[in-house]
Amino acid sequence: MIRPSGSRLYSVLRPDARRVCIAHSWFDRSGTGAADCSLDDVLDDVVDSIAQRIDRPTAIAAQSMGGVLALLADLKHPESVTHLVLAATSGGVPVRRLGGIDWQTEFARNHPSVPDWLLTCDLDLSAQLRTVVISTLLVWGDSDPISPVAVGKNLAALLPQAKLRILPGGDHDFAHTRPQCVAPLIEHHLNGFQCADNSQKSWHEPTIES
Repeated sequence: MIRPSGSRLYSVLRPDARRVCIAHSWFDRSGTGAADCSLDDVLDDVVDSIAQRIDRPTAIAAQSMGGVLALLADLKHPESVTHLVLAATSGGVPVRRLGGIDWQTEFARNHPSVPDWLLTCDLDLSAQLRTVVISTLLVWGDSDPISPVAVGKNLAALLPQAKLRILPGGDHDFAHTRPQCVAPLIEHHLNGFQCADNSQKSWHEPTIES
């Protein structure tokens, strides 16, 4: 989460993962407690955790599965969220029908303690997304087989105030591997100005789709 700060334009908040069911299930590699969480438990815990930390107008930035949680947070608490940044997420739309690969089978084999809800989640928020009227930045990589560009375009069509930015060569982990590409886009989205480093901006300039 990102919210206005006094000395800086924005400060970054991170929910306490130890108090959130999703973190307990996902990060506990021993598997302890993983079977105790249903998808509804996870969504309720995370959304409530986010809401408890919002004490002023707040932007939420999220990647992959986190994008679903960010949208749910806005749907539940629209008065508290000013902007959304969604990167390489399903966003609660049918990713498989839009060309996404089956990543769950191999992932489950490599991470046997992962809870079932993460692998079977097929939450469809399509009917509700038109009610998300805040400014939303969608960032996608054009080489992401898990959440392909078609997913971003679908979300851009459903979300009334969304803009889609496509990073050439970006895979599903581009927010981690190419932060120098993503950070200026978020900064511009939140503050309404271009990155001052014109040479870097030119090198990382994404394709822009409205």
